[in-house]
Amino acid sequence: MIELNTRKEVEVIDVTFYVEKAIEESSIEQGICLIYTLHTTTGIVVNEAEPGLIRDMTSLVASLAPKGAGYLHDRFGGNAHAHLQAMLLGNSAVIPVEGKRLILGTWQKILFVELDGPRKRWVCVKLIEE
Repeated sequence: MIELNTRKEVEVIDVTFYVEKAIEESSIEQGICLIYTLHTTTGIVVNEAEPGLIRDMTSLVASLAPKGAGYLHDRFGGNAHAHLQAMLLGNSAVIPVEGKRLILGTWQKILFVELDGPRKRWVCVKLIEE
């Protein structure tokens, strides 16, 4: 389990290092790695961690589900936009593991996306041996 303390309302954190460390500490040589967020207002995506692209991504999801747009769920906490944005991003990724290494493309990183912070968050890493 990866524990994160987010510092902003919207924040993208590269968790690739933590996932790689979990694989290194395991006995798994090859199989698959499931990365799953335990929260309904966060997402997991695999993409490039370039700062401009990250700003573009967060701007896009904010434009598709803007804050304060009169959602019914806002009666309970004012964070319906974050739930809807998280639905657009997804809550997990599955990545192959070979030779105790993630099989990622040149620019691919595992990104945790906070949409309702700051908060304490957890990401589950589950390794399944082939």
